[in-house]
Amino acid sequence: MRKITVAQAINEALAEEISLNNEVFVLGEDVGKFGGCFGVTAGLYDKFPDNVIDTPISEAGIMGLSAGAAYMGMKMVPELMFADFTGVAMDYFLNQISKSRYMGGMQPEGKECCVVVRLPNGAGVTAAAQHSQCIEALLMNIPGIKIAIPSTPADYKGMLKYAIRGKDPVAFFEHKLLYGIKGEVPDEDYVIPLASADVKREGTDVTVIATQVMVHKSLAAADKLAKEGISVEVVDPRSLKPLDTKTIIDSVKKTGRVVLVNEAPEFGNALTEIGLQIAELALKELKAAPVRVCGPNRPIPFSPVLEKQWLVSEEDIIEGIKSVLK
Repeated sequence: MRKITVAQAINEALAEEISLNNEVFVLGEDVGKFGGCFGVTAGLYDKFPDNVIDTPISEAGIMGLSAGAAYMGMKMVPELMFADFTGVAMDYFLNQISKSRYMGGMQPEGKECCVVVRLPNGAGVTAAAQHSQCIEALLMNIPGIKIAIPSTPADYKGMLKYAIRGKDPVAFFEHKLLYGIKGEVPDEDYVIPLASADVKREGTDVTVIATQVMVHKSLAAADKLAKEGISVEVVDPRSLKPLDTKTIIDSVKKTGRVVLVNEAPEFGNALTEIGLQIAELALKELKAAPVRVCGPNRPIPFSPVLEKQWLVSEEDIIEGIKSVLK
């Protein structure tokens, strides 16, 4: 084991998968010589000049190239510089790569469409309303798209390698605030399957289901609450589609209380689906109604002061936990 950042973990995953399979391609705006907007692909072009492709500023073009190559059996890893730009290429998510396996029928080239779309997302870097959103909820209702939302370096590396070795399109969200977070990563080759939620901290009084940056804030909140005698279990789904419902339900049945923590606006939030599944599968075990701790239902401000107020804080999470214990 060694400690590396999320950015380094993603970089390693890409390099290792290209080394293992010459038909893995990384492409996007400035991902080559410049090393990516956030430095994540630094050095990859020098090592693999034929597999790392700088593209024009055209998300539709990036996704079109990726879809076509994937239909022919290649493993495509496009980066859309900001997840917010998914809308520019939404047709490929909604009607193309998500439908390829179903509509391909018995045609061999129609059975696979490995497009792992890297999507830097999230607020906290004063990038304003159009470059700061968590948009996973927009993709939740599209059959055929898998959604990965890791939170640690080990999870990012293992899940990215798993996605690239797979046969399906994956929306792979990378929170911008997590790129510099360090954590232990195995030295050996490994993968982490989707639908493998991880209990980041065990507890007995309440289950907190959190994603990405909110996992770290929830762990910090749990540390503070432990000093008050409140035992918090923190569960990281790690992927939303497919969803590891069993791990989540087992935790909720153990604690009887649940708080859903996600950075995106509360209305229509991606974790609402998890809340409904809890109601369907563990209603009798609940001691209180589920509580949501999410962002406000308004655009993200550019002003650092206002953005800080917009973001879900440790204090918000603590307040949510205490409310479900009353």
